[in-house]
Amino acid sequence: MKHLVSINQLSTEDILRLLDRAALFEQNPNRKLLEGRVIATLFFEPSTRTRLSFETAVNRLGGRVIGFSDAATSSSAKGESLKDTISMVGNYADAIVMRHYLEGAALYASELGRAPIVNAGDGANQHPSQTLLDLYAIRKTQGTLYDKTIALVGDLKYGRTVHSLIVGMAPFRPHFIFVSPPELMMPEECKDFCRRAGIPFTETTDFTPEVIRSVDVLYMTRVQRERFIDLEEYERVKNVYVLTASMLEGCREHLRILHPLPRVGEIAQDVDDTPYAYYVEQAQGGLYVRQSILCEVLGLEVND
Repeated sequence: MKHLVSINQLSTEDILRLLDRAALFEQNPNRKLLEGRVIATLFFEPSTRTRLSFETAVNRLGGRVIGFSDAATSSSAKGESLKDTISMVGNYADAIVMRHYLEGAALYASELGRAPIVNAGDGANQHPSQTLLDLYAIRKTQGTLYDKTIALVGDLKYGRTVHSLIVGMAPFRPHFIFVSPPELMMPEECKDFCRRAGIPFTETTDFTPEVIRSVDVLYMTRVQRERFIDLEEYERVKNVYVLTASMLEGCREHLRILHPLPRVGEIAQDVDDTPYAYYVEQAQGGLYVRQSILCEVLGLEVND
């Protein structure tokens, strides 16, 4: 039984295979590969793009979707354990796509062995399908994944997308610039991973035009209010970095701006009209990547 719980479990060959298959789906997303199959989407935490893109992926592949987008409408609101929820849904579905607010929930669900589990985000831990769509966007806009300089900006403490992206990019010789306020710095375990993997990185609290001009990819993140216990701390840092069109003057011609979305105020609206904005196309690519993931965990071959 295949699961996608963490980006760590994927080899370089696995990543490239998933991205190559996503490119086939971009050419033709409507294939009946999931005909007769049922996919459950269990979202214990709010989501728009991730849930809808997974459900669209299932529909375009001819499958059917069951599940919930609000845990308050499920039996977990009555006190049902995650074990029992997964066990029951595993009776009905061929695979389970799950987002949960607890770190490690997806790994726990996969160990129950009821159905293939796809982790759609677990707390501040990982978000492997987002990482794969980020890699897809980087490869498509840069022509390669290798030897790219990437600035990660904003909430690097709680941002599961940046934690996963570091691991996903590791085989491709990246250089990272971590830009965050002191309260939201990259966790030490992520920096230790970079050191062990020989990935060069620098840290700064200053989001300057000099940083922007030195990178191939600018990966913006929002400060996540839902991760803060102290709302006063959130208010202090929520608008600490705001990217505007004027800050892009002199940047590399091939620079592309990515964002896992939703954005709040960290990218000004005037950036949308620049040739560097790629976050809408990035999200669109998530459909093809998630089609590829579903075929991967179900062991389905895709022909040209």
